[in-house]
Amino acid sequence: MSRKKTICGAALGILMSSGPTLAVPATTVERLKVFAECAGRNSALEEQQRLFDGPASEKTAARVQEIESLIEALLPLAQATGTTGRDVLNWRVDAKMAQAVLLQQATFSLNTERARTAWQMAQAHLNTCANLFLGA
Repeated sequence: MSRKKTICGAALGILMSSGPTLAVPATTVERLKVFAECAGRNSALEEQQRLFDGPASEKTAARVQEIESLIEALLPLAQATGTTGRDVLNWRVDAKMAQAVLLQQATFSLNTERARTAWQMAQAHLNTCANLFLGA
């Protein structure tokens, strides 16, 4: 078994044994989309952390690399169903841009209610991703 398949199998095993509160996508393409979105969201967080919290950005960068490994392992399986690397990139970029908007609103909005709501939404998205991985 190749290293990628081993990593992918282990990650999916962890996901599936994470308990009933985590809804793991049923298909490879859905899993790939979730990982791409999480990579994008965490990339946006990493960029913001570089401005305000350098050490935290290094941890987030490592998390992004781990997610990218999962994407790389799943992509060949998803390509059999017609999913392309371009699809993955689109999902990732869309999630990154949406997360960046929320983080910018949370950080820079003069409207405190809007800032609070944006912060809560940004954290909810990141928590969804963190809950996919043990030790996150």
